[in-house]
Amino acid sequence: MSPAPAVAALDWGTTRLRAWLLDASGNVLAERRGDDGLITAREKGFSNVLEGHLAAMGAPETLPVIICGMAGSRQGWIEAPYVTVPAPIGAILRGAARIEGSSRDIRIVPGLAQRLADAPDVMRGEETQLAGAGLPAKGRHLVCMPGTHSKWVSVEDGAVAGFGTWPTGELYSVLAAHSILKHSLGEHPAPVAADSPFFRQWCQRALSEGGDVTSKLFAIRAAGLLQDLKPNEAAACLSGLLIGGEIASAKRRYGASDAPVVLVASGALAALYGAALGFAGLAFRTVDADEAVRAGLVEAARENGMIGDAQ
Repeated sequence: MSPAPAVAALDWGTTRLRAWLLDASGNVLAERRGDDGLITAREKGFSNVLEGHLAAMGAPETLPVIICGMAGSRQGWIEAPYVTVPAPIGAILRGAARIEGSSRDIRIVPGLAQRLADAPDVMRGEETQLAGAGLPAKGRHLVCMPGTHSKWVSVEDGAVAGFGTWPTGELYSVLAAHSILKHSLGEHPAPVAADSPFFRQWCQRALSEGGDVTSKLFAIRAAGLLQDLKPNEAAACLSGLLIGGEIASAKRRYGASDAPVVLVASGALAALYGAALGFAGLAFRTVDADEAVRAGLVEAARENGMIGDAQ
C-alpha cells in the first residue's frame, strides 16, 4: 500500500511551475512541471492552475498546499510580505501567508529583504532552498545559489545574516542576444561544458583580476575577428568570464569561511560553478537544487503546522 500524501508543494516561478505530492518525510509521490508560471497564471487564475495540477496528480480535496516563489510577489496570487534580514530561517518559514477563502489550507512562503542603504536586495524562492540545504545549526556558512539571478547568502548560527544578487544568467542572455557579442556566439549559443579549456581560461582570467569583467567583454569579439575564435568557444569564454567575475566579487564581499561553500545547484550549472569554485581555490559541497526546495517546502509546512513531524 502506497503512503498517503501529506502535503502538495509548489515552486511557482515567473514562467515555470514545479509541483509535487509529498509524504510526511518529503518523499515524492507524484510530480508535475509546466510553463504556467506567474505570467500565465495571472491570465488563467492561480486557483484554476493549482487545482488543475493537483487533480492531475490525484491530490485529495483537503490536502494542504505550501508554495514558494513568485506566486507570493506583488504581481502574484497574494503578496507574501518580505521578512527583513537578519532573521532565523525557521522564523522566515513561519511567516507564510495564507490564501483566504479557499477550502484548502494554502500558504505561500515569504521572500527576504535586505534593507541596507548601500546594499538593498530581495529574494523569493531561494529562501526555501536555503531551508532545505541541510545547513548546520551552528557556525558561519556561505551559500551559493546560481541561476538567472545568482544569490550568495551568509548564514550565521541558523539565521540569514545577509545576501547579495549577481544577475549572471541574465547578463549572459542579454549580452548573447542584444550586444555586439551576438555576432561571436551565433543565433543559438552552444551549451558550455565545464571542462572546456576556453571556459577555464576566461574564468581564471576574471578570478585573477578580481572580477573585472566589462573591460574584457569586447576581447571575445576581437578574438573572433583576429584569432578565429569559434561560436561555441566564444560562448564558453563569456560564461567563464561572467561566472569567474561573480565568484571573485562574492569572495571579496564575504571573505574566507572555515566551512566549505554550499553550492545549491543542479545539472549544467552545478558543473560550471563547481569547476569555477575549484579554480578559485574554494572548497565546496553540492546540494541538489530540486531536493533542497522540496525539503525546504516540507519544513515550511511543518513550521506552519500544516503537517506533523515525520515518524
